[in-house]
Amino acid sequence: MKPPILAWFRRDLRLIDHPMLCAAVAQDRPVVPIFILDPETEALGAAAKWRLGLAIARFADVLDSVGSRLILRRGPADKVIGELMAETGAGAVMWSRAYDPASKARDTVVKADVKARGLVAESFPGFLLHEPWAVETGTGGFYKVYTPFWKAVSALDVGPSLCAPKRVPGPPVWPKSDALSDWQMGRAMQWGAVVCAPYQTVGEAGALERLDRFLDGPIHGYKFDRDFPAKPATSGLSENLTYGEIGPRQIWHAGRRAMLEGAAGAEHFLKELVWREFAWALMHHTPQIATSNWRADWDSFPWQEDSPQVDRWRRGMTGEPFVDAAMREMYVTGKMHNRARMLVASYLTKHMMTHWRIGMDWFAQCLTDWDPAANAMGWQWVAGSGPDAAPYFRIFNPAGQAEKFDADQTYRKTWIAEASRKPGAAALSYFDAVPRSWGLDPARPYPMPLVDLAQGRARALEAYAQRNT
Repeated sequence: MKPPILAWFRRDLRLIDHPMLCAAVAQDRPVVPIFILDPETEALGAAAKWRLGLAIARFADVLDSVGSRLILRRGPADKVIGELMAETGAGAVMWSRAYDPASKARDTVVKADVKARGLVAESFPGFLLHEPWAVETGTGGFYKVYTPFWKAVSALDVGPSLCAPKRVPGPPVWPKSDALSDWQMGRAMQWGAVVCAPYQTVGEAGALERLDRFLDGPIHGYKFDRDFPAKPATSGLSENLTYGEIGPRQIWHAGRRAMLEGAAGAEHFLKELVWREFAWALMHHTPQIATSNWRADWDSFPWQEDSPQVDRWRRGMTGEPFVDAAMREMYVTGKMHNRARMLVASYLTKHMMTHWRIGMDWFAQCLTDWDPAANAMGWQWVAGSGPDAAPYFRIFNPAGQAEKFDADQTYRKTWIAEASRKPGAAALSYFDAVPRSWGLDPARPYPMPLVDLAQGRARALEAYAQRNT
């Protein structure tokens, strides 16, 4: 029998349009799918790690349906892969590329180790439409502004989606696997997991159904309706893209078809997909975006660090209903509407003058659709320190935003129990989702505003003016 292939899955937990899996199956050799809980994965925030555990469990069932199984192991990736190669006699390891600094460093070590054994190590295109180095300016550099990046990407050919293999051939003897339950992926979520679970759409089949529902209706009004957080106007696919339960090429081709068929919001939907590409291209070329100001001239800005006031922001207790509704939505659902993300980020970094890293790190703990590149770029874009950033003088006014995008208060009443005499289940479930140590109670009065909006704006603008003198 030919030596098997180790197919190393990471954030690519699907069968359809999977270049690495298709290449492995095409070798006509046994394929051993593996998932490794390595230190890089162990470092995930509470919500993302819990949601990843759900994705792994669902994907294991999918592999079983095509005659295969998912082998789970824990430890440093190079060590685990070395052990599995010895146990199985594998002659090759294949994986889909990742583009964040920690993953690239890990994969470099694995590739070197496998090749040192005289075996094959091969990586394949990952979770993007195009490799980050494939989209270049006319002079050969990378794009630092989104609009020309979009124009460049929209002119490139996106290859066809690959069909799912009907069968994944396995070895005659399977290596031992860890039990997923032993990994306790949701331990840090505590009670929040019970609250959050009904809001998750886990797995490839659910992602495809979600895309179909979006194409059947919401895509037509997407360009305008997507800014209203109470409307079911978005696709919700950020969750599934995060874990590779759907590939970006499937979404791209579906959006292109909708655009050609006259769906008014289709092009804007595609632009949002490419905004994700832009974030990952920037992380590849400028990995410091996740740790320091992308614009070095912002290093002197007088950011404030953590404080009890920031804890009020974390807890959805700022006294600004639109801000607090957004934070509470995140704790209950694991996600936050994009308009709301911009608002809460602006409030923290501008009205509260708090460092964007604090908000970015908190989102990493709480979002089930957490994406390291989009999260980092989004926070820096709002703060003003990032690429193609919003001007610093653009400070979202929570009251004005609420009047414009939640005029009937539907969103705020959905998530703030104290705003209603008879609060709904979603608003009350926030108090079940958050840590008991916070001591929150829906019977208590809603807090007074943490920051006077006019004063907060003036203080931020003054700091901005001083930075430029």
